[in-house]
Amino acid sequence: MEMVTISDILLFHKRIIKETGGSDGIRDIGLIDSSLNRAFQTFNRTELHPDIIEKTAVITYSLINNHGFIDGNKRIGIATMLLILKQNNIKIEYTQKELVQLGLGIAEGLIDEKEIKNWIEQHRER
Repeated sequence: MEMVTISDILLFHKRIIKETGGSDGIRDIGLIDSSLNRAFQTFNRTELHPDIIEKTAVITYSLINNHGFIDGNKRIGIATMLLILKQNNIKIEYTQKELVQLGLGIAEGLIDEKEIKNWIEQHRER
């Protein structure tokens, strides 16, 4: 399983802001770190999020809702989701409109981690 690091996320965010506009900057590095590490939580030595799609959903949700960056939290959350899936050879088919709706739905509290996982599975190439 390939995973992104906090350094990857920070670099990726800078590139996204440069290309799409907005304010570059970190609001709280701890919240960004927490977003990544949350996917690897365990209880009684058992992973709470055992598969890569579940981990990806948790990271996506957390990056968007933790607001670790000054701007671009939805963009970095969705872009990180796509990057993790690509790194792990999980191909999905989607439109730009679907990605925007996913990001907005997560930010508005209409879509949770379970629904993100379902979204990924429904868009997965077979």
